[in-house]
Amino acid sequence: MNPEKDGQTQEGGTKARKRENDGKPQTKEHEYYINLPSFGKKGPSKLRQQFNKGMTAFIVIVTCILFFFAMLRMDDISRVVRLVVHILKPVIYGLGIAYLLNPIVKFVDEHLEPFLNKKFPKMKKAAKISRSVGIFLAIVFMFAIIGALFNMLIPELYRSIRDMILTVPSQINEALIHMTALMSGDSALGQIIAQALKEATTFLENWMRTDLLNQVNVFMSNLTEGVINVINELLNMLIGIIVSIYVLFSKEKFSMQSKKIIYAMFKPVQANMILHLTIKSNSIFGGFIIGKIIDSAIIGVLCFLGLSVLHMPYTLLVSVIVGVTNVIPFFGPYIGAIPSAILIMLSDPKMGIYFIIFILILQQLDGNVIGPTILGDSTGLSAFWVLFSILLGGGLFGVVGMILGVPTFAVLYYIVNMIVNHQLEKRHLPTETACYDRMSYVDASGNYVHSTENEMCRQPEEQKKEEVKRKDTNNEEESKEE
Repeated sequence: MNPEKDGQTQEGGTKARKRENDGKPQTKEHEYYINLPSFGKKGPSKLRQQFNKGMTAFIVIVTCILFFFAMLRMDDISRVVRLVVHILKPVIYGLGIAYLLNPIVKFVDEHLEPFLNKKFPKMKKAAKISRSVGIFLAIVFMFAIIGALFNMLIPELYRSIRDMILTVPSQINEALIHMTALMSGDSALGQIIAQALKEATTFLENWMRTDLLNQVNVFMSNLTEGVINVINELLNMLIGIIVSIYVLFSKEKFSMQSKKIIYAMFKPVQANMILHLTIKSNSIFGGFIIGKIIDSAIIGVLCFLGLSVLHMPYTLLVSVIVGVTNVIPFFGPYIGAIPSAILIMLSDPKMGIYFIIFILILQQLDGNVIGPTILGDSTGLSAFWVLFSILLGGGLFGVVGMILGVPTFAVLYYIVNMIVNHQLEKRHLPTETACYDRMSYVDASGNYVHSTENEMCRQPEEQKKEEVKRKDTNNEEESKEE
């Protein structure tokens, strides 16, 4: 073999390949652009470092300017927000329905999917089949509850209105007979009643001549608008049910996507805190709402049984009203009891008084036994903060705010409590609220002082030292025994 010849051959082949590849991208360059390049460089440039120095001040100034203009345009912003919420109502309803039906779907998945995998090991779509069955059963259960409520309410409401139409006129006639008997005498009470009836009659005649037609027109227009709004809300609910089905089918995917976005946008410590608060909020909301629904159902059933035993009128209608309004914390029982008591009193005043006594006993049973047993300490709020959150939520958002105000405020209370405890731990102070009574203080050096010995109120460092001493003592005793 001739090495010179071989070298010339290799050199000639290299030149030939080079000529063939002229004008074409090289393989390595082509592969580099196929792969996703990395973001940024190893460190910021000097220009970027100089630019970042004034960025904080610039952001603060821009934020203040934007906040100022937002306050000036608050009406326009609120109008846009209401428009967006109105457009997305089906999605909002769908998310709410999916959240309420999720426990049923989750229960079916936990029991049906392992059963299918055990009985049919070769089945590849056991998870999808289990999810489909769970969603179907949840939707059927929801429609069954709605149908049962309407089936109980509408006939009972019809009978109640019919009985009121038949009984109220006779009751009014009896009241007029009593008034006439009082007016027949020359007593001061009879003169007062006669004068009041005369003025009421004059006012009624003037009102019928002047304002009745206008009021009828306003009522008819409001009635038409109300019917249209009810139809729109029913359509939104129907679309919301369809949306909830898609949400329940893809809830794991939505969860993973949200988690991916959070880790992409925030630092790991911040992202983990956001995820922790999300899980805690779900626990508070789920425990409160589901527990309150179960509690209200039990109260409705007990009310129906009690009214049936007492032979009161409008038993089914009043029981449904009391059970539904009981979902609202604190004020719900009174909101349902007042119109129910008036309705019963129109039929039989004595029964109305018995009903008020029965409702007071039932609410005491709910507040002291049934409610704490079902709900437990799901919110962690005292009675004052529960009342505060109901008033604030109801004033801002109406009935929905009264229902969701308590768990929302519970989440905010948990966040504030977590921040306060973190700051106390940084300053090496106890985190228990009972440690800050009138016998305790923190001296100028930052040391916690309590006039009496309290194991719970020791500083964190002292507690750690005590634990270390105990461990050392236990280890020494074990070594001596050995």
